[in-house]
Amino acid sequence: MVNAQSRAVDASTERPSLTLTRRLRARPEKVYAAWTRAAQLAQWFGPPNMKPATLNAELDVRAGGRYRISFTGDDGEYFEAGGVYREVVPNERLVFTWAWHSTPERESLVTITLKPDGAGTLMIFHHAQFFDEVARDNHQRGWSSFLDKLDAFVA
Repeated sequence: MVNAQSRAVDASTERPSLTLTRRLRARPEKVYAAWTRAAQLAQWFGPPNMKPATLNAELDVRAGGRYRISFTGDDGEYFEAGGVYREVVPNERLVFTWAWHSTPERESLVTITLKPDGAGTLMIFHHAQFFDEVARDNHQRGWSSFLDKLDAFVA
């Protein structure tokens, strides 16, 4: 499996962004379902220090639909993120806003592109419009861990 990462500043907004590219061992339909079905998302999403069985996902996967994902860390700290789906193309593309409940003013934008790749999927994960480079770097660590778990889940 080839995994690539890049960090950049988005020239159109002058705000940091990151791109993670993964070759996943499952067809796009299976990867898309893992992102868009709450019961599946709950099986792989979240950080390693998440208290077991605390992840809750509410997904209204359609353009204009909202989502909310929450979980509790091992230390008891509660986390919640959510946003709005801007573009939904089944098995090909998801675009949604992303903001932590604690910092709603720091809204950013996630684009997930899925392309058939032999027996698997080339997934390009782009997260743009971070508040600053620290936020980008923290999210890069988090997303990298989540995407490792996604690969294992869909394989």
